[in-house]
Amino acid sequence: MRVSSERIHFPHGFLWGVASSAYQIEGAWNEDGKGESIWDRFSRTSGKIKNGDTGNIACDHYHRYPEDVALMKELGVKAYRFSVSWPRVLPKGKGNANNAGLNFYRRLVDELLQAGIEPWVCLYHWDLPQALQNEGGWAKRNIVQHFADYAKLMAGELGDKVRRWIILNEPRCIAWLGHLYGIHAPGAKNLELALKVSHHLQLAQGKAIQTLRDFDENFQIGTVVDLNAVHSISDEENDREAAGNFDQFSNRWFIDPIFRGEYPPLAREAGIRPEQEDMDLIKQPLDFLGVNYYTRLLVAYNPSSPLMQAKVVQKKTPITEKGWEIYPNGLCETLTRLRKEYGNPLLYVTENGVAFEDNVTKGGQIQDDDRIAFLRDHIAAAYRTIKEGARLGGYFVWTLADNFEWADGYSMRFGLVRTNYETLERTPKKSFYWYKQVIANNGFACP
Repeated sequence: MRVSSERIHFPHGFLWGVASSAYQIEGAWNEDGKGESIWDRFSRTSGKIKNGDTGNIACDHYHRYPEDVALMKELGVKAYRFSVSWPRVLPKGKGNANNAGLNFYRRLVDELLQAGIEPWVCLYHWDLPQALQNEGGWAKRNIVQHFADYAKLMAGELGDKVRRWIILNEPRCIAWLGHLYGIHAPGAKNLELALKVSHHLQLAQGKAIQTLRDFDENFQIGTVVDLNAVHSISDEENDREAAGNFDQFSNRWFIDPIFRGEYPPLAREAGIRPEQEDMDLIKQPLDFLGVNYYTRLLVAYNPSSPLMQAKVVQKKTPITEKGWEIYPNGLCETLTRLRKEYGNPLLYVTENGVAFEDNVTKGGQIQDDDRIAFLRDHIAAAYRTIKEGARLGGYFVWTLADNFEWADGYSMRFGLVRTNYETLERTPKKSFYWYKQVIANNGFACP
């Protein structure tokens, strides 16, 4: 019996890449003049990270970046999305720059360009300088100017070689996970504080976009949001209203201001009524929007939940090692929604990946067929959106190599490359070679 398959072939110029972040891979947490970050502080606080792990060494990318770039070159990616550690280049978050830190990113960019890989620089992936946190962090409005000054510094240092810039990674996680639920740095649990942080993040984003545009009008500038498909657990009115509220809080809170110049209704119920000049600053034209997608959320009515009156209901199967439902169609749904409801912006999937336990064979090979199936099905979903008219320009796998996975420490492996955390040896997995073929063929045969 022959199994038929569809040949998926992406448009010419479609950009294949991998993504990472500074704190998760660099290590060298206090070397060469780097300042302390809120994640340095948080990960060394007892009980915050699984197994007491820290990012002190991580993957030691700070010293081993040539090896990692060589792996990317072998993989065949055309772009690498990475973040700059703000305290590595500005130890206090402002004031005098640290040339050793700046030199590291210059060397990394040069190494990438020599390998034929385009650097995509993300300015902020969660590691705020602790010195600024001591002054109030994202809760103080003066951070907007500090962030703009930092953006200008990096444009001056890398702007002659870097064309694509990402402002923030996942402001939802920064605001809600870091300041409302307390599971990410700095570990606060305060709704009023989190609401203030969410607004200042978006103001800083707008100010940084302006700053980069003033520096070089040819920069391609975007930002990254993590979006989930949000569905009601039932057709009951209470459940549907709860899902709508959760969608506003989780998704629309961070995309409506960018594209519509206003917060969703739930924000006004929460007391957020910003001045018009604030919304004008936030609503800056973007060259692209990055979308990080991992799962769907099923939502039920919960009258005891403040603001949303909603709770997420876990779906038992199929799930990833993190307990997230595997739902590829949610990526198609998310990208299609942006096409239909937000003016069909140019989109990139800037993160998509999965944690599974690797099967290491006696011969040392890493079999991760579950990861291959996950990536295949999500890439196929992304392809469908292109056929339906979405302007999708590229896809980045999270992540190149297993790394420090925030509150989960080193317990979750998302990489195409296995990291031995004792020796720091890198070993490509079966998924690495599968993705290599996808890139080489600009597509694949999908059953």
